Amino acid sequence: MQERSSVYRDTESRFRHRRREGEIVTALRAATIEDVARRAGVSRAAVSKVIRNAYGVSPAMRERVNAAIEALDYRPRVAARAMRGSSFTIGIELPHIGNPFFTKIVAGATAALTGTEYQLIIAPADVDGEEGVRAIGALADRQVDGIIAISPLVAPEWLERLAARVPVVMLGRHDRSVAYDTVTGDDAEGTRLVMEHLLGLGHRRIVHLTRSEEVTRPGSGNPHAIRLERYLAHMHDAGLDDCIRVVRTGLDEESARLDTRALLDAETPTAIFVGNDELALGTLRALNDHGLSPAEVSVVGYDDVDIASYPAISLTTVNQSGEAMGERAVRLLLERIQGRTEPTHFSVEPTLKVRGSTQPVPPEPAP
Repeated sequence: MQERSSVYRDTESRFRHRRREGEIVTALRAATIEDVARRAGVSRAAVSKVIRNAYGVSPAMRERVNAAIEALDYRPRVAARAMRGSSFTIGIELPHIGNPFFTKIVAGATAALTGTEYQLIIAPADVDGEEGVRAIGALADRQVDGIIAISPLVAPEWLERLAARVPVVMLGRHDRSVAYDTVTGDDAEGTRLVMEHLLGLGHRRIVHLTRSEEVTRPGSGNPHAIRLERYLAHMHDAGLDDCIRVVRTGLDEESARLDTRALLDAETPTAIFVGNDELALGTLRALNDHGLSPAEVSVVGYDDVDIASYPAISLTTVNQSGEAMGERAVRLLLERIQGRTEPTHFSVEPTLKVRGSTQPVPPEPAP
């Protein structure tokens, strides 16, 4: 009898252990909408109404369902929510995720979504052109509720077609679009501030370091294209056609460093106007490699990223408020999601931040 009792107790113990393991496995399984409904004592349709914040839900029911959602750590499936009309996600495509200016844009977009149900999804595209199309298209395929994109080479016609089925806001594109909105800096004004500053310091041999010919194609409306166009115009108006010098470079700091070094091996300008701050950091490194100081070669960037103000960098640059651009892009997108159909084209007013990287032109050496 004692032996049988021992066997019985051991069997019961193993059963309890297996049952506990089963409970653990069940607890680890993601909760479903049916689980929430059962715990709250309501129908599945009632839970769905609470999740969608639909009309006609009593405060008591909402409280009961939300308590069950919290207790079960229930997370609605994005695909299912999208089928019901909203995924509560916004996609943002970035052509070069390492660019610190884009960090400012993302920060502004994130701040604008605070207090809403929307989440931001980032889709990086490390090259221009077709890669941008692929990244933007991938966001649309994932049924995001809206798309913010920084893609200078995507055709406007393709964007118009895309915007007919999902709200789109393009950053940095001076397009006069119908189906999508744009948020830009005033690149013509920003370039004017740069050129008047350098010319006022006595510079004449001013080089413009910019992106590829494809990115700066005249009439494209891309920021680098407009900055190049206005650089050429200001040099011409100042009677400095013989001093015009345009140097092409790639996407990142290292490309700019190498292309600036090649420039300096051939000649030494008195100033370099660089298309953005990330490239300007590469230019500053190249000057350091050649043992040149700001008193010998001035440098101006564009964007005013955080590191530009560091004392060791002290980069003169154009501030176009990346945070404000990201925030405004989100607000325009939410307006589109809520039903606005007329296009909006918003421009941020730039300011010039003068720092130590620009100095008066050095005097010519005595003959």
